[in-house]
Amino acid sequence: MKQPTENTIISLKDIFIKFDDEVILNHINLDIHDNEFVTILGPSGCGKTTTLRIIGGFVEPDSGDVFFGGRRINGTPPNKRNVNTVFQKYSLFPHLNVFENVAFGLRLKKLPKAEIKEKVTQMLAIVDLKGYEKRSISKLSGGQQQRVAIARALVCNPDVVLLDEPLGALDLKLRKSMQLELKEIQQKTGKTFIYVTHDQEEALTMSDRVVVMNNGVIEQTGTPEDIYNEPVNAFVADFIGEANILNGTMIDDCRVKILGKELECVDRGFGKNTPVDVVIRPEDIEITAPENGQLVGTVQKSTFKGVHYEMSVMCGRCELLIHSTRSAEIGSQIGMCVIPFNIQIMNKLLPFYNNVIEAEVTGCDRDKKTFDFELEGETVTASGRVFDVGTRVKITLPPDALSLAGDGVGDLKDVYIESVVYKGEHNEIILESDERKWLMLSDTDEQVATYVPLAFDFSKASFEVIGKPEEG
Repeated sequence: MKQPTENTIISLKDIFIKFDDEVILNHINLDIHDNEFVTILGPSGCGKTTTLRIIGGFVEPDSGDVFFGGRRINGTPPNKRNVNTVFQKYSLFPHLNVFENVAFGLRLKKLPKAEIKEKVTQMLAIVDLKGYEKRSISKLSGGQQQRVAIARALVCNPDVVLLDEPLGALDLKLRKSMQLELKEIQQKTGKTFIYVTHDQEEALTMSDRVVVMNNGVIEQTGTPEDIYNEPVNAFVADFIGEANILNGTMIDDCRVKILGKELECVDRGFGKNTPVDVVIRPEDIEITAPENGQLVGTVQKSTFKGVHYEMSVMCGRCELLIHSTRSAEIGSQIGMCVIPFNIQIMNKLLPFYNNVIEAEVTGCDRDKKTFDFELEGETVTASGRVFDVGTRVKITLPPDALSLAGDGVGDLKDVYIESVVYKGEHNEIILESDERKWLMLSDTDEQVATYVPLAFDFSKASFEVIGKPEEG
């Protein structure tokens, strides 16, 4: 097994865990370095808090290894790891004042009173609470309580501080100021901070590195600039900030076709005439006169946002979002230009979710022109074609042949919505059933991390016989 590098303080190797037969972390690998502020970012249910709890020793993985300073610590209890945790609910002791809350861990270690006083005083100064030593916890604001919780976590001199959405209970203005304070505290103390959040702005504001998670896997790791400017796939692009995510075709190196127009880009190595996803950030679209634009569209909405106008522009059937210091009249035509560097190309998910079923026919009705087959333990009836019982068929369903059964009765009953990405014309939805993943197109927004019934429109499917019934 490859060992962690010299400056790696925590290393997760092939971590796998599931609860109640649901995979929570699917063989993830992650190295966290000394004196680094790392944010684990992702939607609810992606596995980020479980990752934090595994590092803290509150949860043991089903398989895989946790290294701390190069030493394997699987099975080591939380109190034996030099790690402290700050939770969203700070769990401060209401009957103790600020000083005693911070001193609590030091008193458990039975340190001399003079040393406790020195350490607590120093830590309260770092978190800007000097003079609050005798203040009751109930008399503190939310931000002050949070700083007490951080001071209590830091005063025992842990190598790593784990922070599980500690700003979630604060109001917006206080949350923004605490983002900067947290980063300043981390830099003053030189500790490794591992921070969990679903808030993209928090991640981009505070972090040295961001770890983007989705459905138990790590989608991308990088600096905030890397994650924002060079997303690896449509999920990351959609989750980190606002983005126009479009279907495109890579004509050749540095040449992509979107919305019927060929544009110059800087990406290479995708091959010729390859379907791709294209990301253009709203602030990277320049407004021009229609005759000077690479693309031309009609302004549908324009909203002043303080530092820029946010405009919705229809380019054919596709909606584009633009952030610009210039406005345009609703109903007017505008040109749009994007420099090659600001056109980001990504591999499509589509080739990996091709909606192909291979099955054996278990029944047929020639009068109704239907046949039956088994799919993941359920009997599915396909209409429009008839095959003899025992025939093996390959059924290919395009994304628009899938839909959610509103009446609750579908061909598959409990399918998990893994991600929803808006593509200007429609949402591309990835769903997961027991044995595979599916790609669906929809004009409506669907809720991620919910279970839904899935229906197939076999009139849009293609069929291929791949095996004849056995004779005799």
